Amino acid sequence: MSVYKRGKIWWYRFKWNNEEVRESSKQTNKRVAEQMEAAHKTGLAKGEVGIREKAKVPTLKEFGAGFMRAIETQCAEKPGTIEFYRSRYSVLAASELGERKLDAIDEGVIEKYRQTRAGFQSRRKLALSPASVNRELATLRRALRLAYEWKVLNRVPRIKLLRGERNREYILPHDMEAAYFSALPAPLCDVAVLLVDTGLRLGEALSLDWRQVRLEPANGARFGYVTVLSGKAKSKKSRNVPLSGRAVEMLRRHEPKAEGLVFRRDDGEPLSKSLLGQQQTRVRALLKLPGDFVLHSLRHTFGTRLGEAGADAFTIMKLMGHSTVIVSQRYVHPSPEAVELAYERLTALNMQKVRTIRGTILEADSGAIQ
Repeated sequence: MSVYKRGKIWWYRFKWNNEEVRESSKQTNKRVAEQMEAAHKTGLAKGEVGIREKAKVPTLKEFGAGFMRAIETQCAEKPGTIEFYRSRYSVLAASELGERKLDAIDEGVIEKYRQTRAGFQSRRKLALSPASVNRELATLRRALRLAYEWKVLNRVPRIKLLRGERNREYILPHDMEAAYFSALPAPLCDVAVLLVDTGLRLGEALSLDWRQVRLEPANGARFGYVTVLSGKAKSKKSRNVPLSGRAVEMLRRHEPKAEGLVFRRDDGEPLSKSLLGQQQTRVRALLKLPGDFVLHSLRHTFGTRLGEAGADAFTIMKLMGHSTVIVSQRYVHPSPEAVELAYERLTALNMQKVRTIRGTILEADSGAIQ
């Protein structure tokens, strides 16, 4: 018997007349799956059932339309993500992979593509960065996994990413902050204040509406706040993020309104990310700051400062809108002093509970004697 498990469900697989038969038993019981496999073999031997004709497997290029429809549905609120997958998939479809059927794209084919793209040079004789190649490979992996979910494929090949990809984890030092903000032109100067003091994603900041802004504390709170309606997390739950004093001051200069975008052009249109990115590039060059210092670094700076201030991973997760606490844990680096303080509090709590229990026992004994 050749049964195997996928998740909680048992599958069976065997050869019949040099053709592979692979079926899901739709059962969680291994013994039942083995019985179903035996029954299938018996049926084939008696001619009662035939080997099902395999559905036509599309090429990677042909699969693109369905893949993009799925991405557009799943990422309807993220036009940037949709455009990302569209551009990367077009590169894959135009390559030698495009004419291959999905079930013919195995580890060997992927490795050849990986090596080819790693050595590719543009017209300007510039090599593709590992990050660029890895984004293409990540798109291919998502497409193949989707094909597996739709039962177009029986397996997803393992895809290895290129090494050497640089993570943009620049943190704005406190002693550089004044010079950085002094050099920023409008409108980036105000957007940057919000990013570094709230940890919002750039897209969240640019889509912020005045209806989401509360400059005055409410219900006994100590800070005003902004409500982020949805983020990158799959749960899409809103979150409230407190506002610092300078963030409140900056927002007041924008003359709060009943509704409408907080950050917009003079003609009322939304600010573009490209404009802010260009301003960031010029300031970075002026101050001779590292090339890794992109606008997303301000969000990373916020998370790092939260961790340095002693915030736990779950608090950071709530404030930054991470999908899992695993992402938030990267910002938490407990110092020896913090560890000892936590242990001191634990000891004090244990002693308090012991005293309370002893007091309860003494009171009970005293009442029994009386």
